[in-house]
Amino acid sequence: METAEAWRSIFENWPESIPRQGLLVTSFQETIPFASFLISGGILLLERDKPDSAGARKVMVSYEAISAVKLTTPMELARFQVMGFQAPL
Repeated sequence: METAEAWRSIFENWPESIPRQGLLVTSFQETIPFASFLISGGILLLERDKPDSAGARKVMVSYEAISAVKLTTPMELARFQVMGFQAPL
């Protein structure tokens, strides 16, 4: 599976049991804090809880531009199994 498709799948299937907030790191080395998000075919819409230095509260980013997602809420790893993650064999 291509990386962009993997990110799209993660955001499309994000479970209600995991908060929709964290930090998204782009391929441009920009870190975008988000408090919520909406999905579309090729672009992810992130909502910030505080505006950035330009005053923007919403950010649209392509799935191809996502390098990493950091989650700030403490949770046990087992909760991520619903997203397709599993322990190594």
